[in-house]
Amino acid sequence: MSKTTLGKTLLIECNYGIAGDMLVGALLDLGASQDKLVAVLDSLDLSGYELKISQVEKSGLAACDFDVVLEGEDAGRDHDMEWLYGSLDEKDSTAYHEHEHDHAHGHEHEHHHEHSHEHGHGHTHEHAHHHSHVHRHLADVLAIIDASSANENAKSIAHRVFTIVAEAEAKAHGTTPELVHFHEVGAIDSIVDILACAVCLDDLNITDVIVEKLVEGHGNVRCQHGIVPVPVPAVTHIVADHKLTLERLDIPAELTTPTGAAVVAAIKTSSVVPYRHKITGVGIGAGKRNHGLPSYLRVMLLEPVRNLPKRPSYLGSSAPKETLWKLECDLDDCTGEALGRIIDTLMEKGAREAHLIPLVMKKGRPGWQLQLICNEELIDTLEALIFADTTTIGIRRQSFQRSVLVRSIESIQTEFGPMSVKRVEFPWGGSRLYPEHDEVARVAREMALPFGDVWQVAISACRTQCD
Repeated sequence: MSKTTLGKTLLIECNYGIAGDMLVGALLDLGASQDKLVAVLDSLDLSGYELKISQVEKSGLAACDFDVVLEGEDAGRDHDMEWLYGSLDEKDSTAYHEHEHDHAHGHEHEHHHEHSHEHGHGHTHEHAHHHSHVHRHLADVLAIIDASSANENAKSIAHRVFTIVAEAEAKAHGTTPELVHFHEVGAIDSIVDILACAVCLDDLNITDVIVEKLVEGHGNVRCQHGIVPVPVPAVTHIVADHKLTLERLDIPAELTTPTGAAVVAAIKTSSVVPYRHKITGVGIGAGKRNHGLPSYLRVMLLEPVRNLPKRPSYLGSSAPKETLWKLECDLDDCTGEALGRIIDTLMEKGAREAHLIPLVMKKGRPGWQLQLICNEELIDTLEALIFADTTTIGIRRQSFQRSVLVRSIESIQTEFGPMSVKRVEFPWGGSRLYPEHDEVARVAREMALPFGDVWQVAISACRTQCD
């Protein structure tokens, strides 16, 4: 996804699932050119479908419905809840098999009829295609896309999406992307949906895409080849291969289709929504299936607002002050283990800070100065610990004032999920976020990733979400 001019940031909210037609509808509702899209689809060497674009209502909201209506035996099956989820007995499902997987060759038959495009402006385009219909491999699909009137950027996006689908289906069926040969990749509606997504994204000049998560149900669903579990195999491979976050809902249905997952995998650039942003456009695309959830997909154009901390003017408010105590002693005959333990113990018992400074003591002996900072009410308790766990026989103390910034711990979203960070507030306005070391270490440990990699992700998320 690259254009020469400064692009726009798109947020895709997949809270109720995603499919190719839903995303096309949302992008059209957002403002993508319907005339430009129809012109490109008219240039495809495809027939056997009718394109309908209309305004509908979903959960009380106006939405754009992009509907690829197939002719013949396939008509309406993708939206037929009884066919998808009715009798899911494997024996019964054989009645719905149109063809078996065949990775070695295709079947050819003559195909000749017309299709029309209905537009929301009261007019219809009709034309006929006369060609031989072939059960397609990936190369066949890409050739159809390349022969269209879409520009190079849109074709590149469509290539990427179809390649991701083919790679996932190849893993699911134990073959290679080049030999994948089945209904889902070669289907007319998949070609139309994917190219339509690409054309609309290009038309809107989308260069950055934020998707926090995909959602999916559970159970089983019928496809052209039989009964498959949800998430369907292609979706599981796309999610795994492209490190997408998947949230499972307690809904016995397929919410994310392979086309929807593949488009997200191909165009997603971030999973973090800017902490502060403006919304410059909203689009809603209608879904076709009724799962008891809102059947729509919402997208938004975002403009991040980056309020960097101002330079201090040294006029106006100053940082809050507090009075603390420093305790210190010099040690030259304590073991390293004892020194390490006393630091941990002092921090556990309430010291604000505790550290060791290397010294050269009398008679040239190497030593350490133990220093800690604490509140006045903890002086006696912490001094007792130092006397008990070190070899010192004297502890110095002094009170001092320090300026402090107001701080708090909060959670931010990263590509690894929520992480705790520290927010500090500047007296002259603005704030800054810092990753918490222990939190970064936890994520690195749980995900078996290098600490430095997780730290960089946390730093990036802090910069993006700091207001």
